[in-house]
Amino acid sequence: MIVKISRGAKVTGLMSYLAGPGKSNEHTDPHLVAGDYAIMAWHDDNELSGVDALAIGKQIDQPRKVFGTEIKIPNYLRDDAGQDVRDSHGKKVRDPIDPYRDGNVWHCSLSLKADEGELTDEQWNKIATEFMDEMGFTDTSGRSPARWVAVRHGVSAKGNDHIHIAASAVREDGTKVNLYRDWKRASVAAARIEREHGLAVIESRQSKTGERGYHRAENARAVRNGQAELDRDLLARRVRACATSSKSEAEFVRRLRGQGLIVRPRFASGRDDVVVGYKVAVRPDRDATGTDATPIFYGGGHLGKDLTLPRLRKEWEDTPTSSGEAVAEWRAARREKPAVRKGRESVVADPGLLARAAQDIEQWNKYLTSIPVIDRAQWARAAGRTAGVFAAWSSQVEATPGPLARASVQLGRSAQIPAHQHAAKKAGIVSAGGAAMIVMQCKPGLDAAAGYALLLRQLMKATEAIAASSRAAGAAAYAAQLETVSRVQLESVHRRLNAAAQRSAETGSVAVIERDEPAHEVTTTTPTTAPESVERTYTAEEQAEIDAAQKSLRLSYPSSPTEAVRPSPLPPKLEPKPRTAAQPNQGRDTERDV
Repeated sequence: MIVKISRGAKVTGLMSYLAGPGKSNEHTDPHLVAGDYAIMAWHDDNELSGVDALAIGKQIDQPRKVFGTEIKIPNYLRDDAGQDVRDSHGKKVRDPIDPYRDGNVWHCSLSLKADEGELTDEQWNKIATEFMDEMGFTDTSGRSPARWVAVRHGVSAKGNDHIHIAASAVREDGTKVNLYRDWKRASVAAARIEREHGLAVIESRQSKTGERGYHRAENARAVRNGQAELDRDLLARRVRACATSSKSEAEFVRRLRGQGLIVRPRFASGRDDVVVGYKVAVRPDRDATGTDATPIFYGGGHLGKDLTLPRLRKEWEDTPTSSGEAVAEWRAARREKPAVRKGRESVVADPGLLARAAQDIEQWNKYLTSIPVIDRAQWARAAGRTAGVFAAWSSQVEATPGPLARASVQLGRSAQIPAHQHAAKKAGIVSAGGAAMIVMQCKPGLDAAAGYALLLRQLMKATEAIAASSRAAGAAAYAAQLETVSRVQLESVHRRLNAAAQRSAETGSVAVIERDEPAHEVTTTTPTTAPESVERTYTAEEQAEIDAAQKSLRLSYPSSPTEAVRPSPLPPKLEPKPRTAAQPNQGRDTERDV
C-alpha cells in the first residue's frame, strides 16, 4: 500500500477537490467510506455534491475555529520541479519572507498497486479506521479525537484503487494532534495493514531500499521538452556509470564532465580544499528567445542512496596525492575550466579487451557465490557495481533507455540501503570496475559483437545471482522483476549479438549499426529496436588514433593472444539527439538545486 502525506491550510478546498472531477476527469462517484463519529452521524455514503463537500469541510474545521488554535509548519522553498531547495550544506531552505505557513489540514492518500484490483467500501472503511487509530487521530490514542473523513472517488488515472483521508490537526478540545515524524508512523501502520489484510507488501519499505519518488513537475517538464526520459533518471545512470568506471575521485569528475554534464562541488563550510558533496545537471537547451535555460541540479543523494560522495569514495583509492588531484578537478569543474590533466578515461578501448572484461565479470560472479545470503550490505554493493557496468555499457550504445538501462535501473534499486548498513569495499575483492571502464571506452564502430556477447552472458549470470539472493531474502517481487529483465530483455539482446557475430564470421564483413534518433516520449522500459546495419571504414588518421589509444589502455588491462576476439559487428549503436551546448559561465546566477 502506497502512502503519501501532505499538509495544507484549507480543508474546504481539499474536500472540494476530492468531490470534483479531478485533474484528468478521473474522479467518479465521490463518496465517504469512513470518518469520525461527528461527521459520519450526519452524512451517508451517497455521492458527494459540491455543497456536501463544503459542508463536511466546515465541520472538520470547526474545532480549530472555535478554539482559535494555530498550527504553523516550516515553509520551504521549492523549485520549478517541485523539489525542496537546499543550501550548500544540503539542508532545506525556508522562505525568507514567510518562513512558516498554516498546516492545520492533514491529507493522506492510501493507494493499492494497479494489479491488485479494487477493494470494497467495507474493506476500505476498516483499513482507514485502523490506520487513523494508529496515527493517533481517534479516541484510541487516549486523548480527544480529531475530525476526519476518508473519500473514495474511483481509481486513479493509472488504475490504482485508493482513498483520500482529509483530517484536522486540531482535536475536539482544541489541542494539537502530534504529527512529529508522521511519515515514519504511517509507514509502520501501512506495513501492518498490508500483512493483516493480505495486500501486496511494498518491499522497499520492508527492506528500506526505497527510492525517492518523482514529482509530477518532473514528468510534465520531460513531456513538454520531448525528452526520452526524466533528467533525474539520465543523470543517475551517467553518474553510476562514471563512478563504477573510475579508479579515483579525480577520474570520476573528469568522466562526468566528459559526459556533457554540469558539475558543481560542495565544499566544507569555510574551506575550499575539502569537498563534502556534489550536484550535477543536464546542460539545458536554449529557450525560444535564444538564451540558455536554467539548469536544474540534483545532488548525489537525490539520484541514489549509493551515489552520495561518501559512499562513492569507499570504492576509490584514498591517498594524499589522489585527494589533492580530486580537489583540483572539482575546482576546475566549478569554474568550468578545462580538466587539470587527462587520465585513462581519454583513451579508446580495443574490442579485444572485451574478452578481458568478460573474464573480470566471471571472477565477479565467483565472488558473488561467496557472499552469505544474510549479508545484505555486500549484496547491495554487488548490485550497485553490476548496475554500474550496465550503465556504462548503456551510455555507449543506447540513446533512449533500452534493455541495458533497464537492467541498470533494476539492479540499482537493490543498492538503495541506509548509509549505516552500507559495506565498504574489502581489500583484495574484485569490483567490476575494469569491465565498466572497458565497455564505456570501446569506440563506436569497432568490431565487438562476439566480445559483447561473452560479456553479456556473464552479466546475465550476475543478475540471476542477485535475483536469487533477493528471493532468498524474501523480496520475491523484486527478484521476479530482475529475472524478467535477464531472461526476456537481456536474452533477446544476447541472441542478436550472437547472430551478428555469426554473420560476420561467415561473410568476413565488418558492419556498424548506427544510432537511431531518440523517440519523443517519456519511457524507461521500452527496448529499442536495432536498425539496419551499414558498412563503415576508418581513415588512416582514425586508425592511427585507435592504435595509439589501444596501446595505452593495454598498459592497465593487458590481454594475452588467446583473448583475441574475431571481427564481428558492433551491437545496436544509437546516437542521441544533439543538444544545443550552453556557453560556459552563463546562467550561473539562476542555477537551481534539487
